[in-house]
Amino acid sequence: MNRVMDSEKRREEIIRILSNKAKPVKGIELANKFNVTRQIIVQDIALLRAKGENIISTPQGYLVINMGDEKKCVKAIVCRHHGYSAMEDELKSIVDMGGKVLDVIVEHKLYGEIKSPLMIGSRLDVDNFIESFKKTNSEPLSSLTDGIHIHSIEADNEEIIKKIEELLDQKGYLIK
Repeated sequence: MNRVMDSEKRREEIIRILSNKAKPVKGIELANKFNVTRQIIVQDIALLRAKGENIISTPQGYLVINMGDEKKCVKAIVCRHHGYSAMEDELKSIVDMGGKVLDVIVEHKLYGEIKSPLMIGSRLDVDNFIESFKKTNSEPLSSLTDGIHIHSIEADNEEIIKKIEELLDQKGYLIK
């Protein structure tokens, strides 16, 4: 018997699914699972966030962030580059050294800080991210700021962060 799930139970199930996944889950996947529209899922996510659930939306889908992971080290780094190939090289340099790119931030003259979650932790994530740019003919946020942008980088320890910074500096991406 295929009956429509109660909205509160659906939201509980969405949290359970997102909490048990290490990778983001696309809204359309959730919509198909619950036999509802993607817009219903967007509304469910908004209601869950309003209740205090730590759900972020990434280009790869929705993800629950565990704020209690204190063993990880996070640092903001300022970078500058132009073009898809440099963006790809920068991101792959970070993940190859053991880092995860949590977000990208630019300081816009009119709008102030513009921040977008990325959650890029592997070469596959980088490849998918770059492919999305090419498919949509989009420009990175850093195109608004002459290539200057900030990444929040996560790694297991400060030594890994330091090595990431050294590599990005050698490649000419890091702004000190």
